[in-house]
Amino acid sequence: MSITRKTSGIAAWWQALPLSLVFLLFFLVPLGLVAMVSFWDYNQYEMLPGFTLKNYVDVFSGCLSGGGEDMCVTFKTYLSTLKFCALVWALTLLIGFAVSYFLAFHVRSTGVQVVLFVICTIPFWTSNVIRMIAWVPLLGRNGLVNDALITMGLVNQPVEWLLFSSFSVVLAFVHLFTTFMIVPIFNSMMRIDRSLLEAASDCGASAWQTLWNVILPLTRTGIIIGSIFVITIVMGDFVTVGVMGGQQIASVGKIIQVQTSYLQFPLAAANAVILLAVVLGIIWALTRMVDIRKEL
Repeated sequence: MSITRKTSGIAAWWQALPLSLVFLLFFLVPLGLVAMVSFWDYNQYEMLPGFTLKNYVDVFSGCLSGGGEDMCVTFKTYLSTLKFCALVWALTLLIGFAVSYFLAFHVRSTGVQVVLFVICTIPFWTSNVIRMIAWVPLLGRNGLVNDALITMGLVNQPVEWLLFSSFSVVLAFVHLFTTFMIVPIFNSMMRIDRSLLEAASDCGASAWQTLWNVILPLTRTGIIIGSIFVITIVMGDFVTVGVMGGQQIASVGKIIQVQTSYLQFPLAAANAVILLAVVLGIIWALTRMVDIRKEL
C-alpha cells in the first residue's frame, strides 16, 4: 500500500512539473527581475546594478517630506486609479449579474443560452484599441450622440465631457471588461440546483427574497472571481486611460508606461512593485470572503 501511494505521489509531481516550469519561467522569473531592477540606480543613459531604496523614496518623496507637490500628484494618481477601479467594478458587477441572471433563469432553451452567451463574447473578436476608437465618432464633439442631442433640442451646444474625460474612460472600461464578470457569474448560476429555487418558492419567498437569500450567496464565488479579473486588469491598464482620456488623465499604469518610455526602468519597476502589492492586497481581501479552491 505504501509503495503504491509513493508511486502515485511521484507520478503527481511529474504531472505538475510542466505547468510548474511554465509558472516559473513566465511568472516568477519576470516578477523577480522586476523586483530586482526596482532596487537598481539609473542615470540618463543606463541602469546601474546595485542596491538602493532611492526609487521607492522617489515614488513617495512628497509623502515622506510632507506637504510637497509630488505628494499630491502621487496620492491623487493612486486615488484616481482606485476610483476608476471601484466604478468599473460596480458597473460591471451590476451589468454582469443582470445579464447572467437573465441567461441562467429566464432563457429556458439551452441552444438559445449558448447563442446569447456567444453574442456576449463578440467584443473579444476584435482588438481592444479598435473597440475604444469606435467610441470616438459616437462621443466626439461632432459625434453622433452630440448631433442627436442638438437635433432633439436637449442641448444648445456639444457636450464636452462625453469624450476624453473620466466618463469616457469608465465607459470604455465597462465596455471592454464586462464579459470578464459575466462568464464566472453565469457559470456559478448554472451550477445552482433548481430545486432550491422551487423550495424557496414553496416556502413563500418572493422573487427578491429568493434572489437575495438563495441565488446571491450561491453566486458568491463567481462574483469574487469576476471581481478579481476586472480589478487586476483595470488597476494596471494604461492604454484605455491614454486613448479615452486624451492623455489628460493619470493612472498608475500610465505613469509606469511614461517612465519606461523615458528609460527610467528602475523607477518604473518600483512603481510596478508597489502597484502589485496594492493589487495583491485587494485580491487577498476578496479571497477572505470565500474559499475559491473549495467552491470551484
